[in-house]
Amino acid sequence: MADEAKPVFANPAPLGLAGFGLTTVILSLVNAGLLPHGGEPVVLPLAFAFGGLAQMIAGILEFRTGNTFGMTAFISYAAFWWWFAFLLLLGGNHILDLSQAGSTIGMALMVWGVFTLYMWISTFRLNKALWWVFLTLWITYFLLGLGILLGMPILSQSGGYIGLVCGTIALYTSFGVVTNATFGKPVIPLGPYSGG
Repeated sequence: MADEAKPVFANPAPLGLAGFGLTTVILSLVNAGLLPHGGEPVVLPLAFAFGGLAQMIAGILEFRTGNTFGMTAFISYAAFWWWFAFLLLLGGNHILDLSQAGSTIGMALMVWGVFTLYMWISTFRLNKALWWVFLTLWITYFLLGLGILLGMPILSQSGGYIGLVCGTIALYTSFGVVTNATFGKPVIPLGPYSGG
């Protein structure tokens, strides 16, 4: 009896990385002060649709491929974008009173930094591009959180600049994975981490 062929699944990682990277770039441009703060609501539908929904789909598909890291990362950061979008939506429409919530939001960002820090440890076994995405992401979270907790806008602005780097690397990584898969060979370097 002939062996049945195993189904071939597309790699969902480029979709998740693109959703994360593009949304992160736009918000980081606002956080860095390169775009006006009044543009923050533009991120809201993007956070729901691309940063949230697309990453959620990618995470569910990573589950199907057996990728624990990808599933955890994409579903978690999809949930982050939904949390952020709901804060903007509900706070902006005065459904939630966020007038005294600054320190709690700052602490939430710090905890996201802790989560990202421990996810970064796993990237030591992955390609160097992902290692850089998660390194810059946990630094971004800590800077944004500390900026709020300490009342130091310069830290939040610095977090915006590091977030811009993070989102750009995520988009580059998505580009590399898609291009390499399309050409069927390494064309865009993603680089193994020197530690293994």
